[in-house]
Parts: sequence; structure tokens; C-alpha cells
Amino acid sequence: MTIDLSFGSLAERRRLAAADRRAAQLAELHYLEELAGHAATVVRAGWTQATWFAAVDDQGRRRVVDPRRTRDRGTRVFDQACLVGAIVHAAGGPAAVHTQLVQRTLELVWHTLYQGPGREVQWCPAPLVRATHVRDLTRWNDQPGRTSAEVVALLDATRAAAEAEALRIRGACSPAPGRSMR
Repeated sequence: MTIDLSFGSLAERRRLAAADRRAAQLAELHYLEELAGHAATVVRAGWTQATWFAAVDDQGRRRVVDPRRTRDRGTRVFDQACLVGAIVHAAGGPAAVHTQLVQRTLELVWHTLYQGPGREVQWCPAPLVRATHVRDLTRWNDQPGRTSAEVVALLDATRAAAEAEALRIRGACSPAPGRSMR
């Protein structure tokens, strides 16, 4: 008795690998969209400029909050967050700043603001380019006259961009007429 341990044809393995990549991309886009939505909620609760986080004391004075202290025994110790700070906080705080979820969300926000829907998102730019994109977002957030409503609108547009990218990926994996996706 002979047991066939092969995993199908090379073409079949490639097709399955591509399907796995698409599924992973769709899952990630779902989380990016969700994170942008949570960040918008943070901004709606309180927005700031010129720092990631700020708190307003009992006398109405604004003070900068050290990013490492954005969570203190499970309670929120800030009242306001900027665009970047809101994304970082929504992802879990400063410990999450270098995670792929935060980095790719920031890239999608930057892309939404500066590139628009007609261009492909560069998900993994070089570290210096990524740092420049974060500075661009910070400058945009800190421009005189900027409003929290504009920041929320950008985060909403980012959510729409994530959904559009997911639709594009889903469309790319649609079977040709008369063919199944099995």
C-alpha cells in the first residue's frame, strides 16, 4: 500500500497560498478600519494639538501628558489626543506604537490624506519614509485652524479607504465566469 503525501500540484499550492494571503489582507483591513473608528471616538471625546495627549485640570488648564502614562491602573489619565496619539491609544497605548497594526493604520491615514484612492497603498515604506509620514500627519494635525471635525473626517475617510481596499481584494479573487473558487 502506497500513501500519497504530496500536497497537490504546484498550481494548486500556489492558488491556496494566494487565497491565504488574500484572507490575511482582508482580516488586517478589517482591523485597520476598526482601529480608525476607535481613534475617531477618542478624538470626538477630546482633541489636542502640539502633543500626543493632554489633560485639563480642575482649573481648566491644559497640561501635556507623558505618553507612557496614558493608562494608569486601567483609568484614562488624559482628556485629549491628537490624530497620531488617538491611533496609538486606540491600539492599546504607547506599547503598541511599533506594532504592524498601528504602523499600517498610520500609513493608510497618510495615504488617504496625501495620495487618494487612485494610487496603491505602500504598506511597508522604508523606516525613514515611515517617520516622515508620521511627521506629515503631525504637521497636518497641528496646523492653525485645524478642527477636531476635520481629524474625525480624515479617520472616517481612512475607514472608507480600508473598505474600498477590501472590496478591491475581494473583486480580485472573484472566479471567472463558469469557474468555481474551490
